[in-house]
Amino acid sequence: VKKALDRHKVYVTAQSFSGGTYSARVLVDGEAYWVDEFRLSQLRQGLTPAELELTPATDD
Repeated sequence: VKKALDRHKVYVTAQSFSGGTYSARVLVDGEAYWVDEFRLSQLRQGLTPAELELTPATDD
């Protein structure tokens, strides 16, 4: 149970499906990232953005 409580919350704030490619804008610990379906799954399993070497989204 403790491991589940230690996981970060992953919020999907936007989704895109273009040219057969899915991407989601997620909010993790106050920082936004664009990720694919595989990375989203990994985040939901408890991996951190740092472990996945994600870079924060730069929205224009």
